[in-house]
Amino acid sequence: MNASTLVQKLWNYCNVLRDDGMSYGDYVEQLTYLLFLKMADERSRPPYSQASIIPADYAWPSLLAKDGDDLFDHYRHALDELGKSKGTLGLIFGKAQNKFQDPAKLRRLVVDLIDAENWSALGVDVKGDAYEGLLEKNAQDTKSGAGQYFTPRALIQAMVDCVAPKAGETVCDPACGTGGFLFTAYNHIAQHNANLTRDQKHHLKESAFTGYELVQATARVRAMNLLLHGIGSEKNVPVKVADALAADPGERFNIVLANPPFGKKSSTQIEGADGKRTTEKDVIERDDFWATTSNKQLNFVQHIKTLLKVNGPCRCRIARQRAVRGRCGRNHPAKAVARVRAAYTAPATNRLVLRPGCEGQCPVLRQETGKRNAVDPPTLDLRPAHQPAFHAQDQPAEP
Repeated sequence: MNASTLVQKLWNYCNVLRDDGMSYGDYVEQLTYLLFLKMADERSRPPYSQASIIPADYAWPSLLAKDGDDLFDHYRHALDELGKSKGTLGLIFGKAQNKFQDPAKLRRLVVDLIDAENWSALGVDVKGDAYEGLLEKNAQDTKSGAGQYFTPRALIQAMVDCVAPKAGETVCDPACGTGGFLFTAYNHIAQHNANLTRDQKHHLKESAFTGYELVQATARVRAMNLLLHGIGSEKNVPVKVADALAADPGERFNIVLANPPFGKKSSTQIEGADGKRTTEKDVIERDDFWATTSNKQLNFVQHIKTLLKVNGPCRCRIARQRAVRGRCGRNHPAKAVARVRAAYTAPATNRLVLRPGCEGQCPVLRQETGKRNAVDPPTLDLRPAHQPAFHAQDQPAEP
């Protein structure tokens, strides 16, 4: 079965569940829970014979053995108990809820759709593309609001091609949504390095990628997406649920690829004793930032500067928000792709380039305009004015 057939099969059943009031996003979440249980069971059997991290009382066979209200109650209880776990189980099942209304439809999804396939035997391109297809359909549903976590894949592919990650390098996305940048970078490395050593393959699967996501539900979906694309394992998924801007994580990376939530300023509503409400901007103060501001755009640029390794081959690309979102709040892939293609074909480019300077403490941010082969593009230097002699030695960063 190819990816398009599989995604259509799963999506057709979603249309049936919509009659029960289940949204596209709810369906993808329920599918994530059940797929994880099914694949954990498959990996515990020959030829894999791996120890399962799922307790036997809540493993996949326990769902197959029940029907009707017994299945309904058992499924809800399994989600509750697994959500109390730490690590990968806590990431996948944390705050999980049963959104099914009809036990018969839950049974059909378990037996007829998910159990009918050997997901571990399917190629990464098939099962990964199938799940990705569901995420894309969900993002296209304007009512779900999921589009804010889904960067158009043509834009991601173009950005990864520009950066060209290499085997042995580390890649980070500090606001990674459904994980598109990470698995596209994974695919790029795998496709351009046919003869990786055993250690290089292990690094690519287990250590090369790190993603941060603030929203638990999105992190859950992203973890499943990476697993289906061959990144990480049931015991270790490179996903961290945290506010990326809260603090310096301490880790440094060769490459940062991101489409962070630009365009909004954080604020907090405070209601006083007299009932009046005031709005206070959430200003980010960090020692590694050169500016203290509530502006998310600038804060993410400062954070990305911190994440990049110093004195090494570091590259960074940021998807400019104008390129992927219109005033209506929806993603517009055609406009995004057109803007990225301009970097390849049109006589003008419009790019943000970031490089570390002053031992990584002060960045150079340049917005390039004009012809691609322009020798001296305009430069906006946002660094403090200290060490002017050192700054004078800086050369324009290569895109």
